[in-house]
Amino acid sequence: MAESGRTGGAVRVLLVDDHQVVRRGLRTFLEVQDDIEVVGEAADGAEGVARAAELRPDVVLLDVRMPGMDGIEALRALREQQSPARVLVVTSFTEQRTVVPALRAGAAGYMYKDVDPEALAAAIRSVHAGHVLLQAEVAEALLAQEDSGGGTVRAGSLTEREREVLGLIADGRSNREIARALVLSEKTVKTHVSNILMKLDLADRTQAALWAVRHGLTR
Repeated sequence: MAESGRTGGAVRVLLVDDHQVVRRGLRTFLEVQDDIEVVGEAADGAEGVARAAELRPDVVLLDVRMPGMDGIEALRALREQQSPARVLVVTSFTEQRTVVPALRAGAAGYMYKDVDPEALAAAIRSVHAGHVLLQAEVAEALLAQEDSGGGTVRAGSLTEREREVLGLIADGRSNREIARALVLSEKTVKTHVSNILMKLDLADRTQAALWAVRHGLTR
């Protein structure tokens, strides 16, 4: 599919959904946004991974339930390819058990297809800016899965400085930006990040950011 002629600082978006009518609706809405450019489409996960490698979008809008390679598998493939794209899952599949696997596979956000169009555009901008974003209903689903008291216990194992670093991670800050904000060296920040992941038994920064959001540790 040909790319749009729009250039400049627009957020470049790839649409991955097996329903053509959904892709058409998303494209129609997003193309009227001055700062968002739809650069391509894909009808399944495998094609989405290939198109992401080809087009290098900033943000991928990804469905979960698709034939062949589904959204979770596509997320894992994108991660293996070290794709720089931020992935925002936009799906009608609302079962709680799909949320955590998607986030663990590397999704930077999770929203349902009934989201208000303006809220979706805002979500794309937010994810592109480095933030982790969950629709309110998704956040509630995650909170419902939390073991009672477990989060509080693990949060108590963090030092005050680690809590500050974790809050900045949730804000989408890089290690360099965190070091500048807290007047620390990048090496020290890396050590804090490693300690946070170890203490909270998390795999990466995205999971750390989601954990911070769920437990009210955001700034």
